[in-house]
Amino acid sequence: MAWRLAAPVEVRSPITVAGQPRIPTGFPVRAPDTLPEAPRRPAARRPGAPAARGPMGAGSVPTMSDRPTVPRPTRAASVVVLNTGDGKGKSSSAFGVMGRGWARGWRVAVVQFVKGGDWHTGEQKLAEHLGVEWHTLGDGFTWESTDLDETAAKARHAWGVAADKLASGVYQLVILDELTYAVSFGWVPVGEIVEAVRARAPRTNVVITGRDAAPELVELADTVTEMRMVKHAYDAGIRAIRGIEY
Repeated sequence: MAWRLAAPVEVRSPITVAGQPRIPTGFPVRAPDTLPEAPRRPAARRPGAPAARGPMGAGSVPTMSDRPTVPRPTRAASVVVLNTGDGKGKSSSAFGVMGRGWARGWRVAVVQFVKGGDWHTGEQKLAEHLGVEWHTLGDGFTWESTDLDETAAKARHAWGVAADKLASGVYQLVILDELTYAVSFGWVPVGEIVEAVRARAPRTNVVITGRDAAPELVELADTVTEMRMVKHAYDAGIRAIRGIEY
């Protein structure tokens, strides 16, 4: 008598998953693909945005030749960075670059144009710990000044120190913190600043901070970031916190 293997019988479990019977493995039985595939909708276009253009005109998929050309990146000896705007973070960003430069073995100098010698900030303590050269040469906020002529003189002295740092070739990074105010208040001519920064030592990177940057400084800089204030804790009556603001 010849034996013949019977075809395997699929046993479905009475236990269901979301109303579907399960096979012995425990997975739901797959339903037949009876529904047609839904057509794909084109991506929605924002109101007022131009339609994509390609070789077939408006609405077609853009090709590589349709995209704007970008200059091939080159390695510059140094750059100028400008942090401006009415939002918080201009100086904080600059001091982040200070730490990054120090970690790369750079010699770094910081010149502050508004803060005075009685300021004791966390970033200054960090700079002293790292061996970063630090010059706090301002006279404080203008609305606190009792002698604006002296305030202006201190700002001009600070610029003289900064100009020497820029031309020396000793530093890979010079941070000119709050320099824009020296221009806004007329203490230092903007043309003099532009000329000195352009004539700086080739490998000296520069970071400038402060509100209301003059158009000449914006044009001078390679990278410009405008900090925009959305909200600030001070407006809610919260005083500056050590470690956050200073």
